[in-house]
Amino acid sequence: MCVRGRIRRWRSCRGLPVTKELTLEKLKSILKYDEISGDFIYISAPARKIKIGDVVGTVEKNGYIRIEISGRPYRAHRLAWFYMTGEWPKYHIDHINLDKGDNRFANLREATRSDNMGNVGLQRDNKTGAKGVHKTKFGYIAQLRTKEKTQYLGTFQTVEDAKEAYRVAAENYFGEFARIV
Repeated sequence: MCVRGRIRRWRSCRGLPVTKELTLEKLKSILKYDEISGDFIYISAPARKIKIGDVVGTVEKNGYIRIEISGRPYRAHRLAWFYMTGEWPKYHIDHINLDKGDNRFANLREATRSDNMGNVGLQRDNKTGAKGVHKTKFGYIAQLRTKEKTQYLGTFQTVEDAKEAYRVAAENYFGEFARIV
């Protein structure tokens, strides 16, 4: 049965060889990870144009760094986690400082989707300057978005009061992943 969502099956349906899962030994035989800088460096050259010691990766439009190994793309932050822990992340990898290109191991942590969504910055269209707060004709409304639903926290006279209500709710719900702007 051929399923497009599954690369292995889809590739085999097209007559292409099935790619094996990347092992830690293979990764470490090709690349070296510098946990201080967050860079991957070639330690063996897979092609003529590539030199040993070159930094690996292409910055995508969304800011993440993509690395191709044996024709298969990987995100650098997921490879860094695998390189350091020996296990593929079960969920998401969160960039603590919100910089998607900063793959230092100290800046990465495993997170659920909900945790990862707690660590987001201010939306571009936010006019109050406070996360989770928007202005209405009745005052400032504070809301917290969770994986279940949007939780109404109240209507407040000042943006500072609404911001404080959001801060308390976010710290209770997201814990260490709460980003208060």
